[in-house]
Amino acid sequence: MTHMPAKPLPFKSISYAATAPGPALIVTGAVHGNETCGTKGILRVVAEIDSGALAIERGRVTFVPVTNPLAYAKGERSGDRNLNRNLEPIAQPADFEDHVANWLCPLLADHEVLLDLHSTRAKTQPFATLGPRDNDGKLQPFKQSRQERALAKILGVSRFVEGWLDAYEKGVSRRIARGTGNKHNSDPRYGVGTTEYMRSVGGYATTLECGQHEDPESPEVAYRAIRNVLAHLGIVAGPAPQPVERYEALRLDDVIDRDHPDDAFSREWSSFDPIAKGDLIATRQDGTKLMAPADGRIVFPDKGAKPGNEWYYLASTTSGI
Repeated sequence: MTHMPAKPLPFKSISYAATAPGPALIVTGAVHGNETCGTKGILRVVAEIDSGALAIERGRVTFVPVTNPLAYAKGERSGDRNLNRNLEPIAQPADFEDHVANWLCPLLADHEVLLDLHSTRAKTQPFATLGPRDNDGKLQPFKQSRQERALAKILGVSRFVEGWLDAYEKGVSRRIARGTGNKHNSDPRYGVGTTEYMRSVGGYATTLECGQHEDPESPEVAYRAIRNVLAHLGIVAGPAPQPVERYEALRLDDVIDRDHPDDAFSREWSSFDPIAKGDLIATRQDGTKLMAPADGRIVFPDKGAKPGNEWYYLASTTSGI
C-alpha cells in the first residue's frame, strides 16, 4: 500500500555551475529518511557557497539534501520501501519510492560522479563502499574503477567494503530457488541503488557511511567528505586532499537471510566484529547451526530482520583497493 502524503512532497536539488569547464558532481543525502548526517553536511556546504566563503570554480555540482522526502518526513528509513535496493525509472509508479526514482534517475544520469551520504543504526567507524573492478561481465560492467577508488581514498575514512552487488545476487538466487522473500528482494535487479545506477549510466560513485545516525560527529564526517571531493575534482580551489595510506579493505562474500522469527544470533553482534572459522554466528529455529565458514567479519547484523530478508553479511579481508 502506498503512503502518498495528503499534500505532495516536492523534490529539491540545489545546483551550481562555474563558467570554466570541469566535472559534474552530485551529492545526495537522506536516501534513507532517518539518515540525516548527509543532509546536515550538504546544507553546511551550501551555506558556505551562498555566503561566498566557498567558490565553485570549475564544472558543476548538484546537492540533494533530502533525496526521499516521505521517509525524511516520517523520520524512518523508508517511505513505502527501501529506495536503495530497487532503483530504476518506473513507467507506472506504484509507491512513493517509484516517484523518487523517476525524478532521481535522470538527475544522476546528468552527472559524472556521485557521493551518496548515509549513516548506520549501530555505532561503527565510518566506511566507504566500492563498486566492482573494471570488467565486461553481465552483472555490473565497469570501466572507471581507478577513478572511483581514488575518490574513495580521499573521503577521510580508513575502511572500504566492496562486493555488494555480488552478495545481493547470491541472496536473490537463493530466494528464487526457495520461494522466499518478496517481489522486491527476489527481483534480479535487487541491489541496484544510487551508486549501482550511477555506474550503469556511465558514471562512478561511492557511498559513505558516516557513522551512527545520532552521533554528532557523523555530520562532520559528511561535511569533510564533501569538501574533500570538491577539492579532489578541482571544482573548488585549494590543495588536493591526500589519499589514505593505511586502511582496511574488505569484500562481501555472502548474505544470509533470516528464515523464521525464532532464528537467533548466538550473541549481540556489531557490524565489523571479527569472526573466526567455525565460530557459531546464529541458530535457526529448527536447530541448524550457522557457523563462520572462514575468518573475516560480520557486517550489518540485523536482529530485527523479518523472515525472508537479509539477516547478516559475511566479509573477508582483501589485499587492498
